[in-house]
Amino acid sequence: MIYPLVSELAAGGIPVTVTCRVLKLARQPYYRWLEEPVSSAEWVQAHRINALHDAHAEDPTFGYRFLGHEAKKAGWSMSRRTAWALCSQAGILSAAQRRRRGKGTKTGPPVFDDHVQRMFTADAPNHLWFTDITEHWTAEGKLYCCAIKDACGHRVVGYSISDRMPASLAVDALNNAVARRKAEGHDVAGCILHADRGSQFRSRKMGHALNRHGMVGSMGRVGAAGDNAAMESFWSLLQTNVLNQRRWATRQELRLAIVVWIERKYHRQRPQDSLGGLTPIEYEDKITTNAAAAA
Repeated sequence: MIYPLVSELAAGGIPVTVTCRVLKLARQPYYRWLEEPVSSAEWVQAHRINALHDAHAEDPTFGYRFLGHEAKKAGWSMSRRTAWALCSQAGILSAAQRRRRGKGTKTGPPVFDDHVQRMFTADAPNHLWFTDITEHWTAEGKLYCCAIKDACGHRVVGYSISDRMPASLAVDALNNAVARRKAEGHDVAGCILHADRGSQFRSRKMGHALNRHGMVGSMGRVGAAGDNAAMESFWSLLQTNVLNQRRWATRQELRLAIVVWIERKYHRQRPQDSLGGLTPIEYEDKITTNAAAAA
């Protein structure tokens, strides 16, 4: 808008009448703008664009229809045509519709330092957690699972399963892990959560969740799977024992199979050599008992 220029020139001593005549502007619209520099319509539009940007940051593959739906859930309702117009105006494009060049998009910068440095062990529970996301096809489409694993006893302390992969998938897994540990009487403040540089783990939602729980974020390097080898080994077990066992007709069928395998087979029936031949649940019980005896 050119009205701010008129205002600046007026403050410098140039009459509004002269400026409007030179710039061929009507004075009445300028005075109306002066009384209300930001109209209510512009204020609503700005908040709608912000809501669309937030939804796009959670899942860059969303088109304007899904972004408008997510903005509505955030309290900024709009029609599909309005969502399309605002996305076009703000340059919000679905990653699924962009023409990819070369090997694909570049991984974003880390928002946390690497506090692990490939040291995948911990002396006690809730000192170091690892997290990652895996996906698998069903006849209905993909199913995504975000899991969080404790470095001490290899227990999967929390997980979240969904048919989409927004930032909330990782945040829900973290909240699930914290709620479970607190229900068991454990304090997670100061615990390190190590992940790769996926957008879900770099999101503002994840940063806010970590701050709320008093935890510390950590990230590995780009393309270095070994920086999160603890989770890669868990996904390998899940792939071998569940995902590759059969073709899955529905997401719900696979979801149930994953939960049953984690809670029954992995936690309670599968001993691990690195735990002295104990299961994750048995090892944690032993650690807790020894700590109580020492106290």
